[in-house]
Amino acid sequence: MMSRKLFSRYSLGGLSLPNRVVMAPMNRNRASDSQLAPSSMTATYYAQRASAGLIIAEGTPVSPQARGCARTPGIYSEDQITGWTNVTRAVHRQGGRIYLQLWHVGRVGHCSLRADASPPVGPSAHGLQSDRVPVLDGAGEPVLSACDPPRALRTDEVKAIVGDFVTAARNAQAAGFDGVEIHAANGYLFDQFRCPYLNDRVDEYGGATRKRWRFLLETVAAVADAVGRERVGVRISPLGAAHEMRPDPAPLFTYGYLACQLDQLGIAYLHVYDQSASWIHDPQSDLLQHLRACYSGPMILCGGFDDERAEAALRADLGDMVAFGKHFIANPDLVDRLRFAAPLAPWDSATIYKGGAKGYIDYPTLQEAALSER
Repeated sequence: MMSRKLFSRYSLGGLSLPNRVVMAPMNRNRASDSQLAPSSMTATYYAQRASAGLIIAEGTPVSPQARGCARTPGIYSEDQITGWTNVTRAVHRQGGRIYLQLWHVGRVGHCSLRADASPPVGPSAHGLQSDRVPVLDGAGEPVLSACDPPRALRTDEVKAIVGDFVTAARNAQAAGFDGVEIHAANGYLFDQFRCPYLNDRVDEYGGATRKRWRFLLETVAAVADAVGRERVGVRISPLGAAHEMRPDPAPLFTYGYLACQLDQLGIAYLHVYDQSASWIHDPQSDLLQHLRACYSGPMILCGGFDDERAEAALRADLGDMVAFGKHFIANPDLVDRLRFAAPLAPWDSATIYKGGAKGYIDYPTLQEAALSER
């Protein structure tokens, strides 16, 4: 039988990965304490999934301002660093490798998510029309609420957020993470600055494509200087429409420019997420081929993959690793299930963001399921 590339070893910035299966970053909203720190349950959750070649832990706000959902753990306080230290230790004890995704939601959010009740911020004052985010009601339970109108960031505030990402990256390093991923996808802050429909700024961060990418590239360079370029990844979502985004009018130019700039910075990887789970599976995709040509470093592909599609993408040299999202929720031993073509357990949509252990750390492995049936 032909060896399968998905389960071959890979070196990522000097970090040895036992396979090319990546656990994609997914918010699970389990930080229920007043400090918004990850709990012992979070350590269990990630340790259960440590057989992944690489875990990219959930989007994590770099500051109170960066928060856009209730109960998302941060990485800006000592309590949060302590909580994440327990997570990385648990993963490393199981032989795993784990990055932390650094996150600023930008205009996606609600005033109640911050102690000072300040509004969301973005490149402009253009708000969301129908999008809703989880906030806490009077009983402390998450409910969906319309986003509050954002205010436009001043130029000096943009530069200060670069500093927030640097501090967060250093905090992640102190907490024992193997690296960090900068979240520039899914309609959040860096994606908003990229978008010509939202970004109507007249300062150095608006206008031409290179100016709209300046914020992200300054952040990537500063974080790379702080923690090492071989420990920094970037996630993008070309053509994505999440959070009321409109597809870029010139994606080949826009994302090709970014990929070339990231290539020059020599970062650990480029993580490409196709929200539609369509073009990323097409070997003839102009966008995917263009990204691969512009960026010579490791690429992670994400968006609707199963084992066969993942293997095909790797064999066609469309990417170097493949990220799986929701399948990791219900299958802590996803790597083994893929390796042996075992059936995948379904996830319970009702408990993805609910809180508590149910639907979080109680999904059994194949072995556990077999033992319980005896």
